[in-house]
Amino acid sequence: MTTSTIGLADPADLEPSLLYERTYATRRRPTYIDAAVLLSFMFLLLAFIPAREVLPGATDVGRPALVVGFLLFLWWVVTRFHPGVVMLGPQPIRWAFFAFFGVLLIGYAVGFLRGLTSMEANAADRTMLYFCTFGGAVLTAADGLPNWLKLRTLLKVLVVSATFVAAFGLVEYVLQRDLSNYLLLPGLQEKGWVPVLEDRGSGVRVASTTSHYIEMAAYLALVLPFAIHFAIFSRKPKRRWMAIAAAVIIAAGIASTISRTGIIAEVIMFLALIPLWTWRMRYNIGVGIAILIAGAAAGNGGLTHTLLHLFDNPTNNSSISARYERYPLAFRYIGERPWLGRGTGTWVSPQYQIMDNQWLETLLSNGFVGAAAYLALHVTAISVAWLAMRRSPDREVKHLCAALISTQFMGLIVAATFDSLAFLTFATTLALTIGMCGTVWRLTHPQRMVRTSATRAFGGRAG
Repeated sequence: MTTSTIGLADPADLEPSLLYERTYATRRRPTYIDAAVLLSFMFLLLAFIPAREVLPGATDVGRPALVVGFLLFLWWVVTRFHPGVVMLGPQPIRWAFFAFFGVLLIGYAVGFLRGLTSMEANAADRTMLYFCTFGGAVLTAADGLPNWLKLRTLLKVLVVSATFVAAFGLVEYVLQRDLSNYLLLPGLQEKGWVPVLEDRGSGVRVASTTSHYIEMAAYLALVLPFAIHFAIFSRKPKRRWMAIAAAVIIAAGIASTISRTGIIAEVIMFLALIPLWTWRMRYNIGVGIAILIAGAAAGNGGLTHTLLHLFDNPTNNSSISARYERYPLAFRYIGERPWLGRGTGTWVSPQYQIMDNQWLETLLSNGFVGAAAYLALHVTAISVAWLAMRRSPDREVKHLCAALISTQFMGLIVAATFDSLAFLTFATTLALTIGMCGTVWRLTHPQRMVRTSATRAFGGRAG
């Protein structure tokens, strides 16, 4: 392959893909509603509608975007029972997700066998419903994106969505006002906690359309490597500058949350991407970062000072010490039910204390088996993206694979800094990146029947 691998003229896209018995088409056939379109719609809704806006009478999993994700999961399941539309070829991400989902189902049964309070039972139901949505993003991305062009389009939509969230948060930061009320839609119902502007150091923390400052930081950090990817590899100067602007806005949005999690995630991203950059790229990006830091210091020295001292003297930091104080309680409960836990989704506040650590909460709910299954899901995603990076001779594809790998390491590590899977904007975006690891594995596969297989047009039958 040449540098056109993920451009508009990928020769592999023109190879025939078996649709039905004795029926072939190319992967570049026009479709109006497909996986890329529906996933794009889902993530636009996720970014533009405040997290507290749900369908009337629903819980937080009733957000419009998450309903679309649940329908995608049902759509994927239906395709497995129709011999004409079933996805051809193996997919490691599919296996890893269902191993994790199977452990969640076992944990769901374990919880009810233990005996649950009404609060725990409702939380268990809600958790299983959400992980169907999680699976909708994973499976539809892994199996439903037919070519590089569709993958690239979805990534652009993801970057645009995150840029809006970051820009909206920056406006809130400058005005020191919560502006999310202006995005409320008629017909939807407000439910859950409304994040207010919170003072930290010399600045205020904003959450934009997400449900928490930490979630906003982690969500934007997941998308930042793709903005940088387009800033490096966009072919037209105008699009390259637009991508640079998006990357700067997203990075500034992370800073506006004044979050350790965001800084940790950015460090992980740079560690994953720097080895693939040329020395010229490293120099340009380093100079750009220095200019941004200098500009931020000149514009708001207090914010820069606060960000640089977030990790000072952690033993005397109330936020960190409060987490440590909860650990003995968590280990006591884990010791009571170490293998399968207390039941999927049953560690719920205010009945139990929030751990602010997803690994501990997974151990509490699903035991060591659940934690191992969740770890295996990320390890599988890293492995298949690594294989795709090794397979492709194209520098752009390698960089995209490295960006996807960085998101998986972010998911693994920031899970120790907050209860990441309880924040649905972040968790759903993480699910999409897991699925896209499966996409790049499939699109670089040496066997044509794996590489070119694709789901059919939504709701229609190929002729």
